[in-house]
Amino acid sequence: MKNVRLTVVIVNYNVKSYLYQCLHSVERAFSRLSMEVIVVDNASTDNSVAELSAVFPWVTFHSNTENLGFAKANNQAIRLAKGDYVLLLNPDTIVGEEVFDECVAFMDNHADAGALGVKMLRADGGFAWESRRGVPTPFTAFCKMTGLCSLFPRSRVFGRYYMRYLDDNEMVRIDIVSGAFMMLRRSALDEIGLLDETFFMYGEDIDLSYRLLKAGYSNYYLPRLIVHYKGESTRKTSFRYVRTFYNAMLIFYNKHFADRNRILTWMVRLAVLFFGSFEFIFQQRRRLEIHTEERYRLLVVGTSKACLGVEAICQQEGIASTSLVIETEEEQSCSLPLGKITQCKENAEKPFTHIVFDANNIAYSDVLTYMQREFQRRDTPRMELGFFSIDTGRLLFASDCFELKKDS
Repeated sequence: MKNVRLTVVIVNYNVKSYLYQCLHSVERAFSRLSMEVIVVDNASTDNSVAELSAVFPWVTFHSNTENLGFAKANNQAIRLAKGDYVLLLNPDTIVGEEVFDECVAFMDNHADAGALGVKMLRADGGFAWESRRGVPTPFTAFCKMTGLCSLFPRSRVFGRYYMRYLDDNEMVRIDIVSGAFMMLRRSALDEIGLLDETFFMYGEDIDLSYRLLKAGYSNYYLPRLIVHYKGESTRKTSFRYVRTFYNAMLIFYNKHFADRNRILTWMVRLAVLFFGSFEFIFQQRRRLEIHTEERYRLLVVGTSKACLGVEAICQQEGIASTSLVIETEEEQSCSLPLGKITQCKENAEKPFTHIVFDANNIAYSDVLTYMQREFQRRDTPRMELGFFSIDTGRLLFASDCFELKKDS
């Protein structure tokens, strides 16, 4: 039997449409690797397993009867994993076609690597700061919550939480790898143990990264692109999210730093409570503001069939859109017509808010490279990423999913 090089583990909870897009990108990234994919469903009520198991028969689905949380669900899959490496992957991510090959090759060539993270992009193509972080010691966390990290982002003293003094495009050792894309050496997990199940959700990736460092392993950041819709699997505007996130921080401090500096630790605890409450209020206010704005003006890039599908959704939802049709030969991906996209943007009466790509006919890696490049340009309005799938009739954004009605 061929040795399994990589096991991809995805925990799902009521994000069927995002999981579909994630698995679609994972399937394209199989390449030469011997891989397996395990999805653990935490008692979703959106028919995730029944629908997606039929579409992706090569995926192993494990269904829980209750929501066990992120750490426990991942551990269930890790215990079943056969791969030399285990990748914890969020369902609200999209990976480029070459990412798995390059990450496994990196781990093969760096025997000291316990964990590996990648360059995650936000929906607008900007760099997601959580792609690499420093250990949140009481002082580092205090700088983050009091705003010193934001005031002095390039400082190695005050800005260590996000390590923004490092070059985003260089491979480098880091402290904390994000659980949204966390490639782990299986032998290292066998040595230090799995995720700490005291964490229900959030914080378990910080804890595991820190334990790897203490065991003598190195954690790395490799600038290979994925997009992370960041939290679509957990609604960040809910009080439950705020409570769970900040409670996870307290668990981490109590576990690793409670006995080192009691005064500073209590300051961090107070900051956690204060800024947790403040963030909840801010998120609720921002949510109301977003719903009062004109949210969508779409530029659609894809085959005629895809463009017609998006136009039908736009008609039923009252969304403005402009289509840029590109054709492709059968079994080949479309090349992005960069010049035509730029021309469409320049000729638009109002700036586009989102750019939608045909998920069936355009390479994910091309899309991610384009979004990153566009974000770095200062002469163009920001656009957020969207995908349309001909197979499902769904139009997917970071914050919304629209589905083509059957009678359309």
